[in-house]
Amino acid sequence: MTDIADWQLALPLTLGCLVFGYLLGSIPFGLILTRMAGLGDIRSIGSGNIGATNVLRTGNKKLAAATLLLDALKGAAAAAIASRWGMEAGIVAGFAAFLGHLYPVWLGFKGGKGIATYIGVLLGLAPVIVLVFAAVWLAMAKLTRYSSLSALVATLVVPVVLLAAGYGKVGLLFVVMSIITWIKHRANIQRLLAGTEGRIGEKG
Repeated sequence: MTDIADWQLALPLTLGCLVFGYLLGSIPFGLILTRMAGLGDIRSIGSGNIGATNVLRTGNKKLAAATLLLDALKGAAAAAIASRWGMEAGIVAGFAAFLGHLYPVWLGFKGGKGIATYIGVLLGLAPVIVLVFAAVWLAMAKLTRYSSLSALVATLVVPVVLLAAGYGKVGLLFVVMSIITWIKHRANIQRLLAGTEGRIGEKG
């Protein structure tokens, strides 16, 4: 992991990647898709979130799947496209896309919780590790039927695997992203501790 302290991305390219990633990440696909489907403002139901889990609460599984895919693809696209100028550019753009999803300027900086975009950035920077995330999520979901808990456990495992596999800078990026993800899920964590968190397949 000797690359961690060796940061060489020029400032103009860093700023360009930040703007590109943020704008791409801030596209609120969940809100757009539900409004196009005539389901109103997704922020008025369930958790008020614009992500796939809340879209699923409308009962429309296809819209939820589309939201999950598009929220992931915007993170993957930001990281992969910027990576043409080097891994550092991909890291910056991917992180900016993640922040754009969490804090979109168009929605008063109130966005999603970031799991799909987290997966997308991982796909763009270290695609093989997506299999680790998927395996952990599926195992936890089968055991607990809690989507939030499954995702949170996966975000603990991913940075460890990345760092152990020698993805120095990318590993540190996901340490930071995982910390932010846990902060954004603090309400879910409180409900998990209280036993009131909704399980997979439940509405409301």
